[in-house]
Amino acid sequence: MKRKKNIRNKKSSNHSKLSLFQKTDIKFSKSCPLSGKNAPEIDYKNIKLLKKYTSESGRILPSRVTSVSFKKQRELAKSIKRARLLALI
Repeated sequence: MKRKKNIRNKKSSNHSKLSLFQKTDIKFSKSCPLSGKNAPEIDYKNIKLLKKYTSESGRILPSRVTSVSFKKQRELAKSIKRARLLALI
């Protein structure tokens, strides 16, 4: 009985393919516009600022769209909800 050798097509590992899930060396994150020097104060009375962070339908924009930090996003949401309650927005 003769045995056949399994010949497999081996791809060379020298080629690097780009993957959707591959981490890139370049970071595209922006700094938070509401923290740092000369940043506007988040307040429920500052309607001009609050309207920047709401959509046309009145929903609060997510932090991944506005690049606001987690802490400031919570303060912003609280102020927007308070302004809605008082019918300022």
